Amino acid sequence: MATSPATRQQTADRSELVDKPRAKIAVPGNHGVKVVRACTIRRPAAELYQFWRSLENLTRIIKHPVAITRLSDTESHWAVSAPGDRMVEWDAVIINDAPDRLIAWRSKDGAEIRNAGSVRFERAPGDEGTEVRVQLEYDPPGGKLAAWVAKLTGEEPEQQVAEALRRFKALMEAGEIPTIEGQSVGEPQRSAKQKGQS
Repeated sequence: MATSPATRQQTADRSELVDKPRAKIAVPGNHGVKVVRACTIRRPAAELYQFWRSLENLTRIIKHPVAITRLSDTESHWAVSAPGDRMVEWDAVIINDAPDRLIAWRSKDGAEIRNAGSVRFERAPGDEGTEVRVQLEYDPPGGKLAAWVAKLTGEEPEQQVAEALRRFKALMEAGEIPTIEGQSVGEPQRSAKQKGQS
C-alpha cells in the first residue's frame, strides 16, 4: 500500500515526538545554564535505562547529598544540599519516556530552581556498548552570576554531570564506584641512599 509524502511526514513527525524531548521544557527565554555530557558504557541500553528510570538509584551516582522521593510513576520530589548549608527542593515530572532510549523531565511550576533535562541511550559506534548523553538546563537562583560563582567554587554543573556519568559508568561496568575515601596516605618513598643516611 503506497502512502503519500504528507502521510509519511506525519508518521515521521509522530515518531520524532517519542525520540526527542520537547524543545521548550522548563527554562523560558534561553536564560538558563545548559550542560551536555556523554560517555560510552559497555552495557546494553535496556539495563542502563532501567537503572536510570528507578530514580532512587541516582543517589548512588550523584556525589552531592541528594534525596529523591518518588511521588508517582512520573513525578518525584528532589532535595539537594546547596552552598551555605541549605537545602534546595523541587518537584519534577517525566515528560517523555521511551523505554531503553530516552527519559526527559522538567521541574514543576513553582520550583526553587527551574530545570529540565534528558538522558538518551543510543547504540555506540561499532556496537561497543551504549552512548549515554545527558542534557541539562537550569535557571540558578541569582542567574548567570550565581552560575559563575558556582564555577569558581568547584560547584559547576558541568563538572557535577561529568562526575555523575563517570560514577554511573564505573558502577554499571565494574559493579562498584572506585574511591580513595578512607585510604591511608602513607609515607613518601625514600631511596636506598636516603635510608642509609638516617
